[in-house]
Amino acid sequence: MGIPFRGQIMIHHGRRWIMGKPYSLDLRERIIGFVEGGGSRREAADRFGVSASCAIKLVDRWERTGSVTPGQRGGSVGKLAPHKDFLLGRVKEKPDITMPELAEALKAQTGTEAAPASLSRFLIRHGQRFKKNAASQRTKSSRCRVSTR
Repeated sequence: MGIPFRGQIMIHHGRRWIMGKPYSLDLRERIIGFVEGGGSRREAADRFGVSASCAIKLVDRWERTGSVTPGQRGGSVGKLAPHKDFLLGRVKEKPDITMPELAEALKAQTGTEAAPASLSRFLIRHGQRFKKNAASQRTKSSRCRVSTR
């Protein structure tokens, strides 16, 4: 069956990849100790089985901040978050509002410009689901009609 996945899947421009997890603090401290003991960054990378880039960036971080802890991952709020109540309220008032109409209302009310696709993704993330109603769909295609001959 396989090992359950515990990482984060990223999708960007149609490509998917799995975000790696940060190395342990223990490993990070051993790399710093090796370099401070006279070893080179590339030697540390070979010795501890990490990429040269990882060791170089880790030592740079250590020299710059004095810390080996990994930086914050994610946490981006986005420009629509402060307008959550306005957007959800507008959709509740008018459930059949289109995304371009919602974008215009947001700009008029708050001055914030947002693409209709961004608004759609934001609303889906906040539990809104949009389905076509029966009035906007074709009843039957012409190929399904029964002839009366």
